[in-house]
Amino acid sequence: MSSDAPGFELPLRLFLAFRVIIDELHAELARHGHGDLRPMHGFVFQAIGPDGTTAVELGRRLGVSKQAAGKMVESLERAGYVERGADPRDARRKIVRLTARGVDSLVRSAEIFDRIRDEWARSLGAGRLHALEDDLRRMTPADLWRLDMPGWFGTS
Repeated sequence: MSSDAPGFELPLRLFLAFRVIIDELHAELARHGHGDLRPMHGFVFQAIGPDGTTAVELGRRLGVSKQAAGKMVESLERAGYVERGADPRDARRKIVRLTARGVDSLVRSAEIFDRIRDEWARSLGAGRLHALEDDLRRMTPADLWRLDMPGWFGTS
């Protein structure tokens, strides 16, 4: 590849790499019974976290409206990935938590991501992959969990 590549190619290649990995992840998740999951759901599950959260807080973490967060929760609840229950600290509030199905999808995702990374290491060479990861760490913020990506991609 030419070192004179146009500047716009770098973000497109980075996004394409993300897309290749996420598409492979979702194809494998589908083979394991999670064919109804979409890329945004991974951000939602991370934003819910191990202790659960309210729909208002979920929207804030994702950078989307409370209404958009509520629609995601309703959809994921129908699919069996999340459940709503009373907040033990405030009975007036509802907490969204991952169900066993939601946790299973995260565990499987972690395993699949490790396998995909191993494939990249075999294809590129472990040293080149480590260098790529080190370079990306140097060029990006330290906070790995930017959960507001869905809102960032939004139109408003």
